[in-house]
Amino acid sequence: MDLWEKFGMSEGIAELWQELGISAGTAIVVLAALYFVIKWAVKNGMMEAYKKIEEKSARDNLKADKTVSDLRTKDEDINGKA
Repeated sequence: MDLWEKFGMSEGIAELWQELGISAGTAIVVLAALYFVIKWAVKNGMMEAYKKIEEKSARDNLKADKTVSDLRTKDEDINGKA
């Protein structure tokens, strides 16, 4: 009994893999490795995008705080009174 039949693969797909010289076990290992590589890449991409969003948010907050403090110093004297 062929592993392709055991896994219920269609005959066309089974022939394709056999023409490439890949057995069912090798195909499963390759597909599992491909799954984990893609999963790792997506996870890292999302983490990198999140860091960039956080950095942009921090810069915007810092810029807003600086603007508010500049407005206060123009209208206030040393003691903080207008």
